[in-house]
Amino acid sequence: MKTPERRRRPSGRVTLSDVAKAAEVSPITASRALRGERGVAAGLVERVKLAAKNLGYVPDPAARALASQRSAQVPVLVPLLSNALFVDVLEAVHRTLQPHGFQTLIGVTHYDPDQEEQLLSSYLAHRPAGLLLTGFDRTEAARQLVAKSGVPCVHLMELTQASGVYCVGFSQHDAGHDLTEHLVARGRKRIAFVAAQLDPRTMQRAEGYRACLREHGLYDPRLELLSPQPSSMRLGGELFEDLLRTRPDVDAVFFCNDDLAQGGLLTALRLRIDVPGQIAIAGFNDLSGSDLMVPPLTTVRTPRSAMGVASAQMLLSLMRGETPTHNSTDLGFELMVRAST
Repeated sequence: MKTPERRRRPSGRVTLSDVAKAAEVSPITASRALRGERGVAAGLVERVKLAAKNLGYVPDPAARALASQRSAQVPVLVPLLSNALFVDVLEAVHRTLQPHGFQTLIGVTHYDPDQEEQLLSSYLAHRPAGLLLTGFDRTEAARQLVAKSGVPCVHLMELTQASGVYCVGFSQHDAGHDLTEHLVARGRKRIAFVAAQLDPRTMQRAEGYRACLREHGLYDPRLELLSPQPSSMRLGGELFEDLLRTRPDVDAVFFCNDDLAQGGLLTALRLRIDVPGQIAIAGFNDLSGSDLMVPPLTTVRTPRSAMGVASAQMLLSLMRGETPTHNSTDLGFELMVRAST
């Protein structure tokens, strides 16, 4: 291949035609190679990418959208960016989609279905290549927007066997059940459930907690402490103190998220409460620092990065017009038993 020369339009912009000419391929082949489509020989892909790099080619999203009637953008809607859970998922999604020429757009819903509906309306107006959405809890109008758009969509964090719905996640219910079962197996009988935010996934964990305790004849609704406030370490400490004041006979606490549990552990340390001797404490999600707490926190490790990769791969298949082997991918979870229980 000849060393490519910089060829520009009068505007100064290097075009796809310039890249194709330098790589000695057709513009269609160059476009397919840069998008990472299957069916293009590996040698051609490398040749086209090298030409694009040498020429300093930057794809024109508007031109691509006009030619294909769809952009290269993939909106990813998550509830929060302050939660490491979603940051890890986003990083994995970007890492998977970017080599295939797709750009991730981050939309933050703040757990508000109306905000999500507005974001969907805005993004879908630009004909994105695909969508990644958190969970299934949204307005009926938002559901119709997605269904009628024809845009490939994959759901994160939750599972369903509904026909035509694609999802990657794990059973929040089963994870809540198994963590509670662990506390029961350790001899705990007055197990509290402390939760914040109260989003659908938190309440699915709560259902798992309730189901387990009912199986053992231990369920007491008075041991649930539910707050609609955003989850945080500070709130975890405050709720733990409220629990000790109003339910002094509690012998274990299942916090719905690790930041709450970390706040509870720090408060127990300050109040000189023996953990786990007096009260066992467990969290959920295995966030950063949970293994460094005093004592280290028992929690549920959720497959955040794997979820981002698997959902992006499923979406890539859908965007290529392929049908994934399974519409629902269960990645499971792992109980991390540490010294706090």
